Amino acid sequence: RRVMDEKHAGRLVGSITSFDAHVGLGTVDLDDGRRVPFHCAEIVDGTRHIEVGTRVSCDVRSKFQRPEAFGLVSL
Repeated sequence: RRVMDEKHAGRLVGSITSFDAHVGLGTVDLDDGRRVPFHCAEIVDGTRHIEVGTRVSCDVRSKFQRPEAFGLVSL
């Protein structure tokens, strides 16, 4: 599903399902059924940390020839 509010219009929505703060890698399960990885540098608020279970909006792009979430914003 895509967010329809003005601030996050057209962005995908999902939940953080894993995050390893030591290595900075995690996964987000999108509401459309895809599971995509992300790097902590893609967390928009600059904290480089996010809790498992957090609902987020994001975009997905191909990086190193695989899908990756970017621009993660907590909802």
